Amino acid sequence: METLRDILDAAARGVFPPADGRTTVVPQACDRDAGVLSFTAHSVVFTDEDPRWVYDILAAAPCDALAATMNPLFLAAFIERTGRTSETIDAMLVGSPLPGGPPLTLTEIEAGDHPRIVYARRRRDDVRAWETDGGVLVLGRGIAGRLEVSVEVDEGVRHRGLGRALVTAARHLATEPVWAQVAPGNARSMRTFQAAGYRPVGAEVLLSATARSTGCSDSRS
Repeated sequence: METLRDILDAAARGVFPPADGRTTVVPQACDRDAGVLSFTAHSVVFTDEDPRWVYDILAAAPCDALAATMNPLFLAAFIERTGRTSETIDAMLVGSPLPGGPPLTLTEIEAGDHPRIVYARRRRDDVRAWETDGGVLVLGRGIAGRLEVSVEVDEGVRHRGLGRALVTAARHLATEPVWAQVAPGNARSMRTFQAAGYRPVGAEVLLSATARSTGCSDSRS
């Protein structure tokens, strides 16, 4: 059976589920993360709930079948069923690793209390962070053990290209695809990631356990 990580690895290579209007249900990679991935005309629901429940709720959604997995009524039912929390629907982007060193000087932070790092530790495993003058770069393993990036740029140094340099640096630090979750309304961030070579591949909704659970690091990573 194809796993969630198989689907993500294929998408990183540009190979997507068939655009057949269907929804695939696969088990969670760990207890911490459940949710929905939406690709072109195909969705993936990752959950340990009964797939029959998923398909029944989707069939009852009062919308186009292609939009059902991202319909607020389905997501609300999913959240209530699982007792989880969710923040937003994100755009899903991915960038391939780049050779050579990062384009700016970075210093790794061994133990940091920056809000971006603290937030990452709640959602990801094996979190590592670096700082530079005016910014912070964080890498960690999120959904199905994939490598995810987040950055923070100080207000006083924005609009100078530092955000683009930081997300580009993440690709130089990695030896595998780097994933990013960006709120579609955050146009500045979307432009930054795309300018740094990250490709939009779909949308996602992450449903997180209300308490810290078993991590999602993948042995293939």
